[in-house]
Amino acid sequence: MFDVYDLMNIEPVRAEGMYFWDREGNKYLDLYGGHAVISIGHTHPRYVEGISGQLRKIGFYSNSVQNPLQEELEEKLKNLSGCTDYNLFLCNSGAEANENALKLASFVTGRSKVLAMRRSFHGRTSGAVAVTDNPAIQASWNAGHPVAFIPLNDVEALGRELSGGEYAAVIVEGIQGVGGIRVAEPGFLQAAREYCDHHGTLLILDEIQSGYGRSGRFFAHQYAGIKPDMITVAKGMGNGFPVAGVLIRETIEAKKGMLGTTFGGNHLACAAAIAVLDVIEDEKLIENAAVIGEYLLDKIKGLPGVIEVRGKGLMIGVDMDIPHVIFRRRLLANYQIVTGYSGKNTLRLLPPLCMGKEEADYFVERLTYN
Repeated sequence: MFDVYDLMNIEPVRAEGMYFWDREGNKYLDLYGGHAVISIGHTHPRYVEGISGQLRKIGFYSNSVQNPLQEELEEKLKNLSGCTDYNLFLCNSGAEANENALKLASFVTGRSKVLAMRRSFHGRTSGAVAVTDNPAIQASWNAGHPVAFIPLNDVEALGRELSGGEYAAVIVEGIQGVGGIRVAEPGFLQAAREYCDHHGTLLILDEIQSGYGRSGRFFAHQYAGIKPDMITVAKGMGNGFPVAGVLIRETIEAKKGMLGTTFGGNHLACAAAIAVLDVIEDEKLIENAAVIGEYLLDKIKGLPGVIEVRGKGLMIGVDMDIPHVIFRRRLLANYQIVTGYSGKNTLRLLPPLCMGKEEADYFVERLTYN
């Protein structure tokens, strides 16, 4: 209830697929997905049934009892993502996933220093804020973490920083979201893997926004053909239900007491996440994200007013020649199109992965302005 958000003058009361409706019955095309959270589309019938069916059985119990849904979720996630040699730790949010990954890296290496990227965003809890390149959200409390920053994709800076063997971890987003949809290049990630191996540093891939098929691969780092030591996931994992996790290489041991959570991996969260994976697989939404994303990128390039377009799959940044706030208001007021933003001039497109060419064409036609 604090005045900490820039609110759009919209009150969604109903949603389906790519659209939601406000109290007055106006229909909006959702190209923001609630900040990359809506992965399979709003109120998908299988998702609704997965949660409601589970709630009729048992909604919650703590991790002091056995919960086979956790094992089912882990198995489905490993198989669909191809990360079969990882173990899953479940929690509640992206920030919590990153906190646990950073903490585990320090436990394993015995080191405390972390290397992060300029323009990064990893969350708003203490450690996650410390590795986020935004002083505006850092309180004095966050200043004690030993963190250094380098530009994304600067291989020379990466090698120079890691050469001393003092870092517990390197943390990098598969695609920077808040930073303006900036893709971690394959060569940079391959160099990070090589340097980390050489210096005993763990590589953490933050796929909270870029994972779960959004990039056209299950994880954006898979374009580089590397295996991180840990992968953090959230957002699209639950399609709106709070659920997150850390995929941890089997070679890394997490002893009892190192990790823990009250609500993480509860019955409802697992049911939601299982339904999401089932829909992603059965409806081939990863393949769709790749096709429609490429279609959108090609259509947007060269349009009047567009300076640059970046991204992979359905994670796209469009740099405009006017402030995004002006253009987003035009789209909203004139066409009921909802988009995100980054920086001063960047539109951020994070639509549900079920987006089709019809919705893409509708947006592209209205992106053109005089």
